Amino acid sequence: MNVKTVPLEPGTVTRASDERGRVLVVEDEDHLAELYTDYLDEDYDVRTAYGGVEAMEMLSSDLDVVLLDRRMPVVSGNEVLAEIEERGVQCRVAMVTAVDPDFDIIDMGCDDYIVKPVTRDDLREVVDRLMTVTEYDDRMRELTARRLKRNVLQVEKSSSELRESEEFQRLQSEIADLEAEIEAIGEEIGTDDVTHHL
Repeated sequence: MNVKTVPLEPGTVTRASDERGRVLVVEDEDHLAELYTDYLDEDYDVRTAYGGVEAMEMLSSDLDVVLLDRRMPVVSGNEVLAEIEERGVQCRVAMVTAVDPDFDIIDMGCDDYIVKPVTRDDLREVVDRLMTVTEYDDRMRELTARRLKRNVLQVEKSSSELRESEEFQRLQSEIADLEAEIEAIGEEIGTDDVTHHL
């Protein structure tokens, strides 16, 4: 079962500091690990772990996406995934595996599940989409925080005070800009696609 993905142009995600997204490839077959790294390193800061043990050592809070082989000797992909959750690493995880999915993936803490073999386009689309979904979530959090502040001010201040406040007008403008940005990102990834995969 290869996951159908929405094609996205690499680099369409706007990161706060314009830095490249950080991707950890975890794969115990060296040739696949290197192939996946080559697929992605043009657009992303890619780190490569040649198995679960090395992956455990390379988990860090600055990761954006982890591409994780499920069946590996010594430390499995499931164990690495559990460690990601245990440490509270805030990243998106896609299982890239030869193991056909079963109902156990329902409770698995991954965001996507792709069955090998995968093409260059498959892998890039998955990473691009997960990066974009992260951006969408970040913007939604910002929007919610600003809307809550607006609600408080609307309750506590008079209409004339709100109209005369430059700070409040700036807040209104920021909310409108975020709403437009979120709508654009939502169209890019498709709300059906987001709810299907996440």
